[in-house]
Amino acid sequence: MSTQRQTETIPEWKRREVDELAEFLAAYDSVGVVDITGIPSRQLQEMRSNLHGTAALRVSRNTLLVRALETLGEGFEQLTGYVSGQVGLIGTNDNSFGLYQQLEASKTSAPINAGEVTPSDIVIPEGDTGVDPGPFVGELQSVGASARIDGGSIKVMEDSTVLDAGGEVSAELSNVLGELGIEPKEVGLDLRAVFADGVLFEPEDLELDVAAYRADVRTATSRGQNLAVNAGIATAQTAPLVLSKATGEAESLALQAAIEAPEVVPDLVGRADSQVRALAARIDDDEALPEELQDLEAVETESVETDDQTDEQADDQTESEDDAEADDEDVDDDDDEDGGDALGAMFG
Repeated sequence: MSTQRQTETIPEWKRREVDELAEFLAAYDSVGVVDITGIPSRQLQEMRSNLHGTAALRVSRNTLLVRALETLGEGFEQLTGYVSGQVGLIGTNDNSFGLYQQLEASKTSAPINAGEVTPSDIVIPEGDTGVDPGPFVGELQSVGASARIDGGSIKVMEDSTVLDAGGEVSAELSNVLGELGIEPKEVGLDLRAVFADGVLFEPEDLELDVAAYRADVRTATSRGQNLAVNAGIATAQTAPLVLSKATGEAESLALQAAIEAPEVVPDLVGRADSQVRALAARIDDDEALPEELQDLEAVETESVETDDQTDEQADDQTESEDDAEADDEDVDDDDDEDGGDALGAMFG
């Protein structure tokens, strides 16, 4: 009875809102809950505009969001546990990983206000602040920065961590950071959870190192291909490699078994030639070798001689040349004598 009374007292605009939210949820392949805490309305509108074409953002009262998730059912009610604080629903037909990457890439830096908790260490970097000498140097020093007046301006002498992650920002620090233009906070839509294809994902499930993931895929592909080739599994990708490997192994077997196939005959001849040359090099008796191998051995021996000849070798060469010249002169003399005898015979 009480449930029926509560249902009857729900305003019509709330019913329409719940119906519209349920239609919104059913229209997308992936639906998530995003945290919009601290995002000014102007920036929220800009983010909504940037998402146009890839994702849609819907903000409403948390009670109505929960009711819509429960009304739709089919696993969407799992998202109700993430509806708290300032949140909205986001829908996309992209996969959950792509949605997470898009939201992370869209985040921008923003100033941090007094009373907020810093998500990371706040560091005032070394360098010239560009601020003229004055009370500001004392403000820097009061928040923990190593600062002093130098060369007509206020300078920070070294990188100074003025607040650790998780610390609450004081009014003094907020003012100093604003003066320096330091924006240590990231503003954007923080994905709390996303429901897609019946599976609930949290941010830690969706955070991927894309470069490392691609490297892993390439490595896995290469190893799978090697396994398929070695196992002789022919696919459209491995068939050329399998055939090439089989051809090489067949040629190697034919060569080792001395099978005179046309494809390996040149290799067989070359191997036999190399073996004969190696054997001939071990035989010292020239007469035991065919003439062509003797010439080959002489050429090979000549080719390995060094250019550094001894004086004795040089003398022997000179003597050989002299002997050759003397032999030439003897031949000429003999030719002259033979010519004279012939003339004498002709004329009596």
